[in-house]
Amino acid sequence: MLSALSHTCAWLAARRFLGGKALIIGIVAFVTTSPFAGPAENLTSPDPGPIPVAPKPATSEFDERAVAVVQAAVRTEAVHEIVVAQVAERNEAASQADFWATASNEYLAAHYAELEKSYKHLHRHPELSYCETQTSAYLVKQLEGTGFKITRNFGGGNALVAVLRNGDGPTVLVRTEMDALPITEQTGLPYSSEAESRDREGNIVGIMHACGHDIHMTCWIGTARALAGMRDHWKGTLVFIAQPAEEIGCGADAMIREGLFTKFPKPDYCLALHCDPQSVAGTITYTPGLAMANIDMVSIVVRGKGGHGAWPHMTVDPVVLSARLILDLQTLVSRENNPTDPLVLTVGTVHGGVKANVIPNEVTLQLTVRTTRDASRRRVLEGIERMAKGVAVSANAPEPFVKINPNWHTPAVINEPKLLNKTVAILRQGLGDSHVCQRPPMMGGEDFARFGREGIASTLLFLGTQAADKVALAEAGDDSALPSLHSDKFAPVMEPTLKTGVKAMTLAVLNLVGKDPIHPTIRKSSDSTARSKVR
Repeated sequence: MLSALSHTCAWLAARRFLGGKALIIGIVAFVTTSPFAGPAENLTSPDPGPIPVAPKPATSEFDERAVAVVQAAVRTEAVHEIVVAQVAERNEAASQADFWATASNEYLAAHYAELEKSYKHLHRHPELSYCETQTSAYLVKQLEGTGFKITRNFGGGNALVAVLRNGDGPTVLVRTEMDALPITEQTGLPYSSEAESRDREGNIVGIMHACGHDIHMTCWIGTARALAGMRDHWKGTLVFIAQPAEEIGCGADAMIREGLFTKFPKPDYCLALHCDPQSVAGTITYTPGLAMANIDMVSIVVRGKGGHGAWPHMTVDPVVLSARLILDLQTLVSRENNPTDPLVLTVGTVHGGVKANVIPNEVTLQLTVRTTRDASRRRVLEGIERMAKGVAVSANAPEPFVKINPNWHTPAVINEPKLLNKTVAILRQGLGDSHVCQRPPMMGGEDFARFGREGIASTLLFLGTQAADKVALAEAGDDSALPSLHSDKFAPVMEPTLKTGVKAMTLAVLNLVGKDPIHPTIRKSSDSTARSKVR
């Protein structure tokens, strides 16, 4: 039997070189050395007399063993061919990723100083939602001469749509947002914003890019320029959009309603970046499936009966009713919601009264609500209205005005699985495994979700922005080490944040529209020539 096994192993090795002929050799080897075939000399004796018949088992047992050997060999060869194909496919993908990553690095080496200059300009000159006139004009200027066909003031606002056609292939949309926040910056940076403006209520406020939109725009510029210079290595259509009013949840929806997907090429894929305030600069983080929450903004006018502060018994005090309501609303989270279903309800502003000894007629509350499921969203919004009315009834007060602003609703961001997996794979190859990490969902929101709701495969990636030592302090329990988004102290590290953002988005787009830059078999000999074509 050992002899039979040795011949079978020899056949499996020979199969690689002899093809189908090994089948005959293997079966002969098995038959002539099988313990059922009897002594070999009985089969090769020169004696012309009768040849002794070797004892053997039933035919069925002999056949089964022969068939088993052949089947095992066929399975082994099939597995081998699959493994070889997979290895070849991985090697080819790695070659593409290496080529694209090298091309991106070459672009960044030549143009990083320009990108840093753009970032500082955008950070120093922020504009509020629907006021992004100068910001939009600056982005147009940065794309001049790249080949993009640019449509300004799309839909009558500040939206920008830039299209670059380069033959047949997929259409990929890359989005940035332009607006800043009514926050007075306290970072102390030499390029800090000193801008001021009137908000929608007419108040003078400081303005700051405290959500990283200046980073997003700079990476958007760099990615557009890099891809425009690599047109020899991809086929398809790029649609780069700069949207207004993300911070108030209106910009994406307004562009879609104005005909973004009917007046311009409808994308097969949508990609975007968002700053991650808790991750190390130089990294990309991602979230499978649910990435960001539903957002709703709610306004409640608590009504009462005003009067003198010394005679409260002659009034219905809306300040007291508001205080009661603020506490009652939290029971929607702690007592009416499943603890495993994330829900945030925050009362962000309370406005009422003008003088200490005057009880006002009304108090206005403004709320933000964050949910992860549509059913939870409906339940909590109904609960807010129910509790507001219940507090009024309990105090014999006029019914409150509860307004759920539909224009300020932003649906949850859901990353499409196939697109996300494909994108993460190329980023791991181009940036390295240690620089691409999974992160949990967050209760912040993004109107980038609107594009996914239009049936387009969409993925939002997160860009690390912080120094490694500060992230380490935060992970060790120092809550003050990392300012959050929307903080007046939020200050991304420029390098390598900008380089990583441009490189990651360039790789992500090329992974969808790129063609094989050079055949793997001639890669070494033509590598320098091929790279010289990257303009």
